[in-house]
Amino acid sequence: ANSPSVAEQAVFFMMQLSKKANELHGLVRTGKWAQRFAHLPVDLLEKTVLVVGFGRIGTRTAKRCLAMEMNVLVYDPYVKPEVIKAAGCEPVSNLDDALPRADFITIHCPKTPETVGMINAARMKKMKRTAYLVSTARGGIVDEKALHAALTDGTLPAAALDVFDREPPDTSNPLFKLPNLVCAPHIAGVTREAMERMAEQAALNV
Repeated sequence: ANSPSVAEQAVFFMMQLSKKANELHGLVRTGKWAQRFAHLPVDLLEKTVLVVGFGRIGTRTAKRCLAMEMNVLVYDPYVKPEVIKAAGCEPVSNLDDALPRADFITIHCPKTPETVGMINAARMKKMKRTAYLVSTARGGIVDEKALHAALTDGTLPAAALDVFDREPPDTSNPLFKLPNLVCAPHIAGVTREAMERMAEQAALNV
Protein backbone atom coordinates (compact mmCIF):
# COMPACT_ATOMS: atom_id res chain seq x y z
CA ALA A 1 0.00 0.00 0.00
CA ASN A 2 2.78 2.46 0.81
CA SER A 3 5.60 1.37 -1.50
CA PRO A 4 4.84 4.06 -4.14
CA SER A 5 4.89 6.71 -1.41
CA VAL A 6 8.28 5.63 -0.05
CA ALA A 7 9.75 5.43 -3.55
CA GLU A 8 8.57 8.96 -4.26
CA GLN A 9 10.11 10.19 -1.00
CA ALA A 10 13.44 8.60 -1.90
CA VAL A 11 13.48 10.38 -5.26
CA PHE A 12 12.34 13.61 -3.58
CA PHE A 13 15.26 13.37 -1.16
CA MET A 14 17.65 12.80 -4.06
CA MET A 15 16.33 15.89 -5.81
CA GLN A 16 16.23 17.96 -2.62
CA LEU A 17 19.91 17.25 -2.04
CA SER A 18 21.16 17.52 -5.62
CA LYS A 19 19.13 20.62 -6.45
CA LYS A 20 20.37 22.36 -3.27
CA ALA A 21 16.77 23.08 -2.29
CA ASN A 22 17.46 24.08 1.31
CA GLU A 23 20.49 26.21 0.50
CA LEU A 24 18.85 28.12 -2.36
CA HIS A 25 15.64 28.63 -0.38
CA GLY A 26 17.72 30.13 2.42
CA LEU A 27 19.57 32.49 0.08
CA VAL A 28 16.37 33.98 -1.25
CA ARG A 29 14.83 34.41 2.19
CA THR A 30 17.93 36.03 3.66
CA GLY A 31 18.66 38.39 0.78
CA LYS A 32 21.80 36.58 -0.38
CA TRP A 33 20.69 36.23 -4.01
CA ALA A 34 24.15 37.03 -5.36
CA GLN A 35 25.61 33.96 -3.63
CA ARG A 36 23.50 31.52 -5.67
CA PHE A 37 26.41 30.43 -7.85
CA ALA A 38 28.18 29.09 -4.76
CA HIS A 39 25.46 26.42 -4.50
CA LEU A 40 25.12 25.09 -8.02
CA PRO A 41 22.55 22.30 -8.36
CA VAL A 42 23.38 18.91 -9.85
CA ASP A 43 21.39 17.07 -12.53
CA LEU A 44 20.12 13.54 -12.04
CA LEU A 45 20.39 13.04 -15.80
CA GLU A 46 22.92 10.30 -16.63
CA LYS A 47 24.01 10.02 -13.00
CA THR A 48 24.42 6.56 -11.46
CA VAL A 49 22.21 5.53 -8.58
CA LEU A 50 22.81 2.43 -6.47
CA VAL A 51 19.56 0.93 -5.17
CA VAL A 52 20.25 -1.31 -2.16
CA GLY A 53 17.34 -3.72 -1.84
CA PHE A 54 15.06 -4.66 -4.73
CA GLY A 55 11.77 -5.44 -3.09
CA ARG A 56 8.49 -3.57 -3.57
CA ILE A 57 10.00 -0.19 -2.69
CA GLY A 58 13.38 -0.70 -4.33
CA THR A 59 11.83 -1.78 -7.63
CA ARG A 60 9.53 1.26 -7.68
CA THR A 61 12.42 3.58 -6.82
CA ALA A 62 14.51 2.08 -9.63
CA LYS A 63 11.64 2.60 -12.09
CA ARG A 64 11.40 6.26 -11.13
CA CYS A 65 15.15 6.71 -11.45
CA LEU A 66 15.08 5.16 -14.92
CA ALA A 67 12.39 7.67 -15.86
CA MET A 68 14.83 10.40 -14.81
CA GLU A 69 17.30 8.91 -17.33
CA MET A 70 19.66 7.69 -14.62
CA ASN A 71 21.89 4.62 -14.72
CA VAL A 72 20.54 2.23 -12.11
CA LEU A 73 22.71 -0.29 -10.26
CA VAL A 74 20.96 -2.76 -7.96
CA TYR A 75 22.46 -4.65 -5.05
CA ASP A 76 20.26 -7.39 -3.63
CA PRO A 77 21.83 -10.83 -3.04
CA TYR A 78 18.34 -12.37 -2.75
CA VAL A 79 17.11 -11.35 -6.19
CA LYS A 80 18.25 -13.16 -9.32
CA PRO A 81 20.37 -11.04 -11.69
CA GLU A 82 18.06 -11.79 -14.60
CA VAL A 83 15.13 -10.25 -12.70
CA ILE A 84 17.13 -7.06 -12.16
CA LYS A 85 18.23 -6.97 -15.81
CA ALA A 86 14.63 -7.46 -16.95
CA ALA A 87 13.74 -4.30 -15.03
CA GLY A 88 16.29 -2.33 -17.04
CA CYS A 89 18.87 -2.16 -14.25
CA GLU A 90 22.40 -3.47 -13.77
CA PRO A 91 22.82 -6.10 -11.04
CA VAL A 92 25.91 -5.83 -8.85
CA SER A 93 27.04 -8.72 -6.70
CA ASN A 94 29.49 -6.87 -4.48
CA LEU A 95 28.34 -3.81 -2.54
CA ASP A 96 31.87 -2.59 -1.84
CA ASP A 97 32.74 -2.64 -5.53
CA ALA A 98 29.54 -0.81 -6.49
CA LEU A 99 29.77 2.05 -3.98
CA PRO A 100 32.60 3.93 -5.76
CA ARG A 101 30.55 3.94 -8.98
CA ALA A 102 27.46 5.62 -7.54
CA ASP A 103 26.49 9.29 -7.47
CA PHE A 104 23.49 8.45 -5.29
CA ILE A 105 22.99 5.57 -2.86
CA THR A 106 19.43 4.87 -1.75
CA ILE A 107 18.69 2.26 0.92
CA HIS A 108 15.60 0.02 0.63
CA CYS A 109 16.57 -3.23 2.33
CA PRO A 110 14.90 -4.62 5.48
CA LYS A 111 16.53 -4.30 8.88
CA THR A 112 18.00 -7.67 9.81
CA PRO A 113 21.10 -8.82 11.71
CA GLU A 114 22.77 -8.94 8.28
CA THR A 115 22.00 -5.30 7.43
CA VAL A 116 22.39 -3.53 10.78
CA GLY A 117 25.36 -1.17 10.41
CA MET A 118 25.74 -2.18 6.75
CA ILE A 119 26.47 1.41 5.70
CA ASN A 120 29.38 2.03 8.06
CA ALA A 121 32.44 4.26 8.09
CA ALA A 122 34.49 1.96 5.87
CA ARG A 123 31.77 1.85 3.23
CA MET A 124 31.17 5.59 3.33
CA LYS A 125 34.84 6.09 2.58
CA LYS A 126 34.41 3.94 -0.54
CA MET A 127 31.77 6.35 -1.89
CA LYS A 128 32.56 9.25 -4.18
CA ARG A 129 33.27 12.51 -2.39
CA THR A 130 30.32 13.88 -4.36
CA ALA A 131 27.88 11.06 -3.61
CA TYR A 132 24.57 11.61 -1.83
CA LEU A 133 23.25 9.04 0.66
CA VAL A 134 19.51 8.53 1.18
CA SER A 135 17.78 6.14 3.56
CA THR A 136 14.04 5.56 3.77
CA ALA A 137 14.45 2.00 5.06
CA ARG A 138 15.01 1.48 8.80
CA GLY A 139 17.16 3.15 11.41
CA GLY A 140 20.38 1.34 12.23
CA ILE A 141 21.19 0.25 8.70
CA VAL A 142 23.17 3.48 8.35
CA ASP A 143 25.66 3.97 11.18
CA GLU A 144 24.69 7.40 12.51
CA LYS A 145 28.02 8.14 14.20
CA ALA A 146 29.87 7.26 11.02
CA LEU A 147 27.45 9.39 9.01
CA HIS A 148 28.05 12.37 11.28
CA ALA A 149 31.79 12.00 10.78
CA ALA A 150 31.42 11.64 7.01
CA LEU A 151 29.23 14.74 6.74
CA THR A 152 31.63 16.70 8.94
CA ASP A 153 34.96 15.78 7.40
CA GLY A 154 33.89 16.05 3.75
CA THR A 155 33.65 12.35 2.99
CA LEU A 156 30.04 12.97 1.90
CA PRO A 157 28.55 16.30 0.80
CA ALA A 158 25.05 15.64 2.14
CA ALA A 159 22.58 12.95 3.19
CA ALA A 160 18.88 12.49 3.82
CA LEU A 161 17.25 10.28 6.46
CA ASP A 162 13.61 9.42 7.06
CA VAL A 163 14.58 6.87 9.73
CA PHE A 164 16.75 6.84 12.82
CA ASP A 165 18.37 4.33 15.14
CA ARG A 166 16.19 5.64 17.96
CA GLU A 167 12.69 6.93 17.18
CA PRO A 168 11.75 9.55 17.98
CA PRO A 169 15.39 10.65 18.06
CA ASP A 170 16.76 12.78 20.86
CA THR A 171 16.75 16.44 19.86
CA SER A 172 20.37 16.60 21.02
CA ASN A 173 21.39 14.18 18.25
CA PRO A 174 24.54 15.79 16.78
CA LEU A 175 23.31 15.08 13.26
CA PHE A 176 20.66 17.76 13.69
CA LYS A 177 23.31 20.47 14.01
CA LEU A 178 24.64 19.75 10.52
CA PRO A 179 23.42 21.92 7.63
CA ASN A 180 24.06 19.14 5.11
CA LEU A 181 21.58 16.66 6.60
CA VAL A 182 17.95 16.60 5.48
CA CYS A 183 15.59 14.59 7.64
CA ALA A 184 11.95 13.61 8.09
CA PRO A 185 10.07 11.88 10.97
CA HIS A 186 9.73 8.36 9.47
CA ILE A 187 6.82 9.46 7.33
CA ALA A 188 7.86 8.45 3.82
CA GLY A 189 5.19 5.75 3.65
CA VAL A 190 2.46 7.82 5.30
CA THR A 191 0.70 9.94 2.70
CA ARG A 192 -3.03 10.61 2.44
CA GLU A 193 -3.28 8.17 -0.44
CA ALA A 194 -1.20 5.50 1.29
CA MET A 195 -3.44 5.70 4.36
CA GLU A 196 -6.48 5.19 2.14
CA ARG A 197 -4.84 2.23 0.38
CA MET A 198 -3.90 0.65 3.72
CA ALA A 199 -7.43 1.05 5.09
CA GLU A 200 -8.95 -0.37 1.92
CA GLN A 201 -6.57 -3.33 1.93
CA ALA A 202 -7.31 -4.04 5.58
CA ALA A 203 -11.04 -4.13 4.82
CA LEU A 204 -10.49 -6.38 1.80
CA ASN A 205 -8.34 -8.73 3.92
CA VAL A 206 -11.18 -9.08 6.44
